[in-house]
Amino acid sequence: MLFYEMIQEGGEIMWVILFCSLVSTFIFIERWFHFHREQINVGELVKGLVNVLKRDGFIEAVSLCDNTPGPVARILMAAIQAYQKGDEDVRQAIEDAALTEVPRLERRLNVLGTIGYVAPLLGLLGTVLGMMRAFSTISSQKTALLSAVDISGDIRMALITTAAGLCVAIPCYVAYNYLIGRVQAMTLDMEKASSEIIYYFKHRNSNRDSDK
Repeated sequence: MLFYEMIQEGGEIMWVILFCSLVSTFIFIERWFHFHREQINVGELVKGLVNVLKRDGFIEAVSLCDNTPGPVARILMAAIQAYQKGDEDVRQAIEDAALTEVPRLERRLNVLGTIGYVAPLLGLLGTVLGMMRAFSTISSQKTALLSAVDISGDIRMALITTAAGLCVAIPCYVAYNYLIGRVQAMTLDMEKASSEIIYYFKHRNSNRDSDK
């Protein structure tokens, strides 16, 4: 009941701030579960692929990548398929796959960052509107006597919207930086795995050339 009263006293701006808080909560939960599902042990995956590829099990390696979640597995699968087809530039295949995977990781994060930036401004807008209403109330009084009760509602609106904007913005900034950190960590895993598979293919080709 108290929460609903604060929404009512905060005016129309409070509904906008509430909507922003719901959107940011949904984005954080969705992204967190997405990253949790796609987090894997990259070292074990690369080691398993190398062992399979040493036996020329390209189909098995592709199947292993296909059954493993995450952008690292999909990038490695693109590299293996490119090498299997005889493409000389495996690195290019990896870069093309990364152009698809990185935007997937960053999906909706710009919205979360925008809400974290805009929420305090919405609170400030509510403060300005509340103060404008307070001065309007003062100017509309025809008597010289003016009690604090007459403008307390307008001032309360100004304070509520400011507090609400900050209460939405602070968690948004924390959540945004946390998710960006997860994206950077997964991007680093992609780069490490790509370097290892490229190194393996080069070493494999050099061994074949020396055998000839």
